[in-house]
Amino acid sequence: MKLLLILVVLLFVTPVHAQGPARSSEVVKKSTTGICHAPGTTYYNKTKNFTPFKTLDECLKSGGRSPKR
Repeated sequence: MKLLLILVVLLFVTPVHAQGPARSSEVVKKSTTGICHAPGTTYYNKTKNFTPFKTLDECLKSGGRSPKR
């Protein structure tokens, strides 16, 4: 019974980071082609030349666009 309680508590306390908001240590990357790559997206880790932004909204407002895929 205690084990079940611990598992339930961990389930609700553990954060889920799929493609939600950027974690504090990660930035949104605006590539040299103007594409805004948020953490967890397809080409995020491959994007090396970029301008960092705190949020996806800031990146888009700077003239960037969302990836097509």
